[in-house]
Amino acid sequence: MAARPLNEAARGLDERFGLAGFLKKAAKKVFPDHWSFLLGEAAMYSFVIIVVTGIFLTLFFKPSMTEVVYNGSYVPLRGVRMSEAYESTLQISFDVRGGLLVRQLHHWGTIVFLSAIIAHMLRNFFTGAFRKPRELNWVIGVILFLLVMINGLFGYSLPDDLLSGTGLRILEGVLLAIPIVGTYLTLFLFDGTFPGDAIIPRLFTVHILLIPLILLALIPLHAVVLTWRQTHTQFPARGRTNRVVEGKPFWPSFIIKTLAYQLWVFFVIALLSVAFQVNPIWLFGPYNPGAISAGSQPDWYMGWLEGSLRLMPRWEIDAFGHTVPMNVLIPALFIPGLLFTALAVYPFLERWALGDYEIHHLLDRPRDMPVRTGIGMAGVTFYGLLWMAGANDIIAKTFYIPLYGTTWFFRVGVFVGPVLAFVISRRIALGLQRREVAMLRHGVESGKIFRRPSGEYEEPDHPLDPEAEAVIRGRRVPRRLPEPRPDQAGVEPKEARRPSARLRRRLNRLYTEDVVPLPNGEHEERPAIEAERPPPH
Repeated sequence: MAARPLNEAARGLDERFGLAGFLKKAAKKVFPDHWSFLLGEAAMYSFVIIVVTGIFLTLFFKPSMTEVVYNGSYVPLRGVRMSEAYESTLQISFDVRGGLLVRQLHHWGTIVFLSAIIAHMLRNFFTGAFRKPRELNWVIGVILFLLVMINGLFGYSLPDDLLSGTGLRILEGVLLAIPIVGTYLTLFLFDGTFPGDAIIPRLFTVHILLIPLILLALIPLHAVVLTWRQTHTQFPARGRTNRVVEGKPFWPSFIIKTLAYQLWVFFVIALLSVAFQVNPIWLFGPYNPGAISAGSQPDWYMGWLEGSLRLMPRWEIDAFGHTVPMNVLIPALFIPGLLFTALAVYPFLERWALGDYEIHHLLDRPRDMPVRTGIGMAGVTFYGLLWMAGANDIIAKTFYIPLYGTTWFFRVGVFVGPVLAFVISRRIALGLQRREVAMLRHGVESGKIFRRPSGEYEEPDHPLDPEAEAVIRGRRVPRRLPEPRPDQAGVEPKEARRPSARLRRRLNRLYTEDVVPLPNGEHEERPAIEAERPPPH
């Protein structure tokens, strides 16, 4: 009897929205089993924590810079003048039941969210999951990364404590450094001179309304719409092709697994929130423009910007009666702009350099594309060194190292480290390719040594396992572009003499040189879907 109302409701929905066909097809959609597929889901589920806890905090937070005298539960700050924003945050922490735990959950959820986004992006980069037809999804992911970073900074600044106010002071300095329009941008943001009395309400509006609405539009588009419209990516294996996906159906296998994983993500964030204190604003006190905390550090995802500001030497340009502070513009605007632009355009740059306009549903292993792996490791090294440089004073104090010694170490490291990372990573990938080709040609060692009647010792090799051979033969060897044919006078065609064409040939040689070809020159396990598209000029 209980099933009858459900059947009636399902029939009514189907008659009005035509859901039966979609749900039947969706229930059979295949999802891969590889563990790296769950990195994106960790980001999605931590975002759920952020939204739920953010709604709770919004009910009690007062986004006002009106000055009041604190008379709450935290005795050391009683009688201290502070903004209503700081007072309401203290009230949430000490007087609202469960308020401190919710603050911890919100903050740790943001940290896990950004960690999962970066891990997910690295997985997609090193495996080539950004290739056609997923370039748009990659660009959306880069935009999400940038928006979440900005929103994290704004949310961190809302309590109006001494540490968050220091971050806003840095933001003001960065805006003032922009030539011509910097002063106007600062006056617009702060509604006058710093700190003013409007910055907290404005950040609050952006933090809980503007950016979350954009995220709520982009995350479903990135994680659901485009993913459901496209075939899922998978690593090469026996029987897998661009047209065949191996895995478990959405219902019931995947839905059960993903719900269990959702509970696990919630548990990890809750455990971090209970066990590790983060952002204890009552220890910092209310913001005072004339004070700063020694050893203050931002959240980890903003540490690389802090490091870039610390490493840049003092450099200013005086022109036409104005001073352009390059020591702020380069580390705070140029480097982040270069990083996010490079992330967004890389899929199109690689496609252009390789002339690869095929559709890819099979992933690469990092060793399959040595140059891409080298570029990725160079970027990770650059980011990591800047992140460590953001704590150079803590490093110097902890290990008794001269502060300027750490500064110069990181100044040299951000140039030398990425180059070394690129060279070493590329050579490792090429070495792994050679090893696999040798395994295809000669098999694998048996571990048994025999002595011939002649006294000679030998170790016979076993043929490679078919499953392992299929994985190795799943590697797609990048193709070198044909060289332009000169005419009878030895002159190259006009199109080939263009700077863009020369650059493309150089990039193509970089990607294709030293790559180890597979035996027999090709494989049968990965038929490609060719795209009808004329070659670019």
